[in-house]
Amino acid sequence: MAGIDQRLRERIAATAIGRLMGIELSPVGHVERLVSAAGGFVAILVLISFERDLLGQTGAAMLTGSMGATAVLLFAVPHGALSQPWAVGVGHVVSALVGVTCARLLPGSMVAAALAVGLAIALMHYLRAIHPPGGATALTAVIGGPQVHELGYAFVVTPVLANALVMLTAAVAINAAFAWRRYPAAWGRTSVAAAPPSSADALSHADFVAALSRIGTFVDISEQEFTALRTLMREEAERRRLKPEDIRLGGYYSNGEQGADFAVRRVVDEEPGRADGRVIWRVVAGRERDQQGLSTRREFAQWACCEVQRSETTWMRRPTG
Repeated sequence: MAGIDQRLRERIAATAIGRLMGIELSPVGHVERLVSAAGGFVAILVLISFERDLLGQTGAAMLTGSMGATAVLLFAVPHGALSQPWAVGVGHVVSALVGVTCARLLPGSMVAAALAVGLAIALMHYLRAIHPPGGATALTAVIGGPQVHELGYAFVVTPVLANALVMLTAAVAINAAFAWRRYPAAWGRTSVAAAPPSSADALSHADFVAALSRIGTFVDISEQEFTALRTLMREEAERRRLKPEDIRLGGYYSNGEQGADFAVRRVVDEEPGRADGRVIWRVVAGRERDQQGLSTRREFAQWACCEVQRSETTWMRRPTG
């Protein structure tokens, strides 16, 4: 038991560290990873050939860094808000405009580089076109060297806009081969059939926008993705919910609350011969300890979240199956 408790503490510590470090929690299959890698490979291979002739080896390498970051978004997270066509196209173009302008107004100054990135971020925010690689595009326009500077504002059209269009075309073509990766996200087929919400639970577009404004920071999720995620969470919660017929004599059950509201009940007796009958329970942990009560199985299941078992100094969910 001591070994189990030690492993539990290690898992809790690892989870806390993972949250602090921002480790990605979403499970992704091998096929998804391979498709992402192949899409990035094809798109960047085309861009490298194009840019080498236009900008030379150094300029091509620097701009490819910007578009390489775009490739990560387009092929690794094609449904993300930061990956959509408006964000990609406008984000790169406005950043290039800012970068070229700063390079011309403050030639040879490192302040120009910092100013270009800062202004690009601000404009992308106001234009609702946040695309992180745009910051690299703005920076390239300032520190990209003579070949980039000689292009002047032509740099905005060729190669930046041209490259962005190539990347978007590649994203549409490659992701189109996979039903779950339609790009843009608006073309995606919703795989979750959400049940019609009740009047008290209905979610409107205005509600979604108002909630985001209250958060006060950018959230990389669309309204459709949020609705689908919420539906899946409810389905998973319903699947794991304790059913009246699962309640067994001698079992320990928790209400799933935290702190002072936490409680564990043990079923000490049951009404024989009736699947929908009543059970007698006693509180063995938490509030109102040692008190007893009588409930129908349905009432008890509504109170309990899961069956638990004792492990040294804590209660753990009892494995099923």
